[in-house]
Amino acid sequence: MLQLGKVKINVVYLRRCTKEKYEGTQKSPLFILKMFKEKVKTLLENCLDERPDLFLIDFEILEDQSIRVVIDGDNGVAVEDCMLVSRAIEHNLDREEYDFSLEVSSAGALSPIINQRQYKKNIGRILEIKLKDQKPFEAELTEVDVNTITLKWKSREPKPVGKGKVTVLNETKVDYQDIEKANVIIKF
Repeated sequence: MLQLGKVKINVVYLRRCTKEKYEGTQKSPLFILKMFKEKVKTLLENCLDERPDLFLIDFEILEDQSIRVVIDGDNGVAVEDCMLVSRAIEHNLDREEYDFSLEVSSAGALSPIINQRQYKKNIGRILEIKLKDQKPFEAELTEVDVNTITLKWKSREPKPVGKGKVTVLNETKVDYQDIEKANVIIKF
C-alpha cells in the first residue's frame, strides 16, 4: 500500500489494471495514478471556476479508483449542482483508459464546518464549537472576517454581590486556527 497525498493506492491492483494498456512502456503505475489524479483535479477546478458560488470541501481518489467529491455553495447546493460537477468530470474521462467510479455529494447539514466560506453562509446560526484545550459550547455566529469569527452566547454566572446568578451576554473573536471542530446546530 502506498499513499500519495490523500490518495491511497494498492500498487499490485494498479499494475494489474494498467499492465495490458501500458505493457512495454516506461510508465509506472504510480505515474499513471498521478496523471489520473491531476486530470480529475484539473477538470474539477475548471468546473468550479465556471461556478464561483460553489466550492470544494473534499476530494479523494481511493485505491479502487473511486473518485469522491464533496462540494458546498454560498447559497447551498442543489442536485443540479452535483450533476454539473459529476458531468464535468465523467464526460471528460475516457472509460477505455480509466476504470473509475464517481460520487459527487454536498456537505450535509450535520457535517463539520471546515472551510472559511462555510462560516460566512452560516452567519446568524447557532454553532457547537470546540476550541483547542476547551470544552465544546454553543454560540451564535455573528460575524466573519478574513482571520476570525465572532461568537455570542449567554451564560449564567454568579452575581458580583449577593446570592444567585445573573445572565451575561458573552462575545468573543476566535481565530480559525484555534477551532478544532464546528457544527451547525439544527433546531426545529
